[in-house]
Amino acid sequence: MAGVAEKGGLAVWLLALGQTLIYAGCYYSFPALLPDLVAATGWTKGELALGPTLAFLIMAGLTPFTGRLVDRGLGGEMLVWLPVLCALGVAGLGLADSLTGWLAMWAVIGIAQSGSLYETCFAFLTRRLGDGARAAITRVTLVAGFAGTLAFPLGHWLGAAVGGQGALMVFAGLVLLAAPLNAIAVRQLRKRERAGQAAPESPPGVLQAALRKPAFWIIAVGFLAVYLNHGILITYALILFSDRGAAPGLAALAAACIGPAQVAGRLVLLGAGARVSTGQATVASLGGTVLAGALLWLAGAAPVLIFAFALAQGAGIGLTSILRPVLIAEILGRKGFGAISGAAAVAPILASAAAPSVGAALLALGGPGLVYPVCLGLAVTGLGLMGLLLARRDQYMV
Repeated sequence: MAGVAEKGGLAVWLLALGQTLIYAGCYYSFPALLPDLVAATGWTKGELALGPTLAFLIMAGLTPFTGRLVDRGLGGEMLVWLPVLCALGVAGLGLADSLTGWLAMWAVIGIAQSGSLYETCFAFLTRRLGDGARAAITRVTLVAGFAGTLAFPLGHWLGAAVGGQGALMVFAGLVLLAAPLNAIAVRQLRKRERAGQAAPESPPGVLQAALRKPAFWIIAVGFLAVYLNHGILITYALILFSDRGAAPGLAALAAACIGPAQVAGRLVLLGAGARVSTGQATVASLGGTVLAGALLWLAGAAPVLIFAFALAQGAGIGLTSILRPVLIAEILGRKGFGAISGAAAVAPILASAAAPSVGAALLALGGPGLVYPVCLGLAVTGLGLMGLLLARRDQYMV
């Protein structure tokens, strides 16, 4: 048993590194390279943003299905093979010479993301580790929080050296490296089956029961607002920071601080342990995104506040990566967690899908000056809904 536990510990760190590479290569590469991609292709920000929007729409449609596949014991296969498909998609973006080709490659990435990112990883860990999943999820997010820190400076350097599309070929290589790391991790975690620790398949009707509870929908809509806020801000971070008066290098540095801030927030939560409940931590994390929105708005008068924004936004959104699956498990139960978590993820994934296009529309309609109040309003909405749920938890569980 001790040997299995030790191997499981190493496996979690390998999954953490794999998630870091996938997020850096397919999620953060687009915002990190956006100015260079506009220059390289001649397409508008809105046209380019259609790609990640399409990918997230496909991901939203497939995530409930991939969640059920995790419950059936196929999470490991997805974590091993879908990063390969994702790498091919990112490489294809580097070769695309038309918007049709650009969108086709993003469609491939969307399929790959539906079974290779946090949702599948966390559901796989919850199934394999049970009560030990929260610690494992925390470790994964501690490492993967550096994905943006890796992507933004690398994108800044590669974009200048080889152009936006050339840089995407390098990012594709990062994603591909995740496949062997995940393969080793999956093999080690599955050895727990021999110790009788494998989780059974979810009983029938669990998802349908969850969908009838108001708590499910409050969680879904609350995190939709928060993820739409974050998706807009992270996609157009360099543009918004420039509007606040920051030079390109300073803007890239501030954007790179979001990742370490995510890790810092998670370390604080880890240190607090049982002294802070999931509900208290959720309110604090969403409060951080509200503070961040206000700071970014005020940065027009003092551009240095973009760093304070990065710290508050990073810490706030970083905690939600841990707290959302834990909150779902605590309020809606662990039975059928993959299916329930996958269904609850549809709303925030749709928000991530809409974020690039919504952000582009806001910029076209009113410029950065319209983006700031809208994003602040989204953060306030998310905080308000979570506060309502936690204050009337028993009522909304019926």
